Amino acid sequence: MGVMTATDHRIPPDVASQLVDPAAYADERLQAAYAWLRENEPLGVADVEGVDPFWVVTRHEDILEISRQNDLFHNGDRSPTLTSQAVDAKVRAMMGGSPHLLRTLIHMDAPDHPKYRALTQGWFMPQNLRRLEDQIRVIAKASVAKMAAQVGPDGVGRCDFVNEVALHFPLHVIMSIMGVPEEDEPRMLKLTQELFGAADPELSREGGEPTQAQDIDFGVIVDFSNYFRALSEAKRAHPTEDLASLIANSTVDGQPISDLEAMSYYIIVATAGHDTTSSSTAGAMWALAQNPAELAKVKADPALIPGLVDESIRWTTPVKTFMRTVTADTEFAGRQMKAGDWMMLCYASGNRDEAVFDAPQEFHVDRKPNKHLAFGYGAHLCLGQHLAKMEMRILWEELLPRLSDLALDGEPAMSESVFVNGPKRLPIRFRMS
Repeated sequence: MGVMTATDHRIPPDVASQLVDPAAYADERLQAAYAWLRENEPLGVADVEGVDPFWVVTRHEDILEISRQNDLFHNGDRSPTLTSQAVDAKVRAMMGGSPHLLRTLIHMDAPDHPKYRALTQGWFMPQNLRRLEDQIRVIAKASVAKMAAQVGPDGVGRCDFVNEVALHFPLHVIMSIMGVPEEDEPRMLKLTQELFGAADPELSREGGEPTQAQDIDFGVIVDFSNYFRALSEAKRAHPTEDLASLIANSTVDGQPISDLEAMSYYIIVATAGHDTTSSSTAGAMWALAQNPAELAKVKADPALIPGLVDESIRWTTPVKTFMRTVTADTEFAGRQMKAGDWMMLCYASGNRDEAVFDAPQEFHVDRKPNKHLAFGYGAHLCLGQHLAKMEMRILWEELLPRLSDLALDGEPAMSESVFVNGPKRLPIRFRMS
């Protein structure tokens, strides 16, 4: 980062430390830090030991504008996720100087990004997803039946909605689309939790102590790659009508995509393709349990279900942060930035911005407009947004008519992660018709 003086919008250390602490993303400290930043230093510099200094972007308007300017703010020049100096050095040593252990769409800029995005974009367009609606509804009905089976003789059901329903429904959907055998779904779920929960003592493979920034479990990446390499070889030898076959046989500029890029593609679809959806689904159930008037509202008017879906995505914002790199000296929002500067886009802050949302700290199923940023914006707009919304809509269409007397049945908990997080436990008590 360019040389800065003490007057260059430094964020107070007690606030800056929350931004790199995975545990802060699991409680109220993060939103308190965001609220202070939006009010006092909406585009300031976090300088925390062990992490390269970075600009912190907390207002909706600025996040939107940076997302529009893909030439000035790159994904791929440095890590697009917050990474400690130690992990960055380790990755560069392993990868011949590259800051990337993987090379997914989130690690790419033009001209590569649009080429690789185009490989699968057709699969995720609304007109193509409609043919999956019946298949997804069958999976949703099975999820609702699983909940109903938890109802005891007294008419009361109890379950951990995250671990018994929310995790498995979108997992089964995306694995069916990819062509991953159903018996391998538990393995995919475990690897996903270990990947995104590497800094969470309960979810990480090692169960280690929480650390600053976003840990990377290199062993998890190896295990994912080994699995998908075998799947890829099978799909090249015997292609079928699924997404894994498409990736395995893809070409860019007339050449087969590399092993690194193929493995990266599988991993991003397999993980982001269900984890963020399960988080938003669980976030909705958590909010409905705490807001019975909102549950009654959407039960009385099923036309509000799409609004419930969008509000749950805004409310939970599973992808908390992405990093960008400034490509040229520039002035942005009154700040002098240097080429090579790193910046953090705080989506969960933008989605609670008082300048854009009325009563942003409240959950409203009928919120209109709802211009949330949870899927990103511009060239890097989430490829699977339509699938995610469709899955959630179908599940709520099947579940809400039968659900009543919903309440929390214990203490919920969020996962500890600076990058992607959501509910990891959600004990609920309910009745079903």
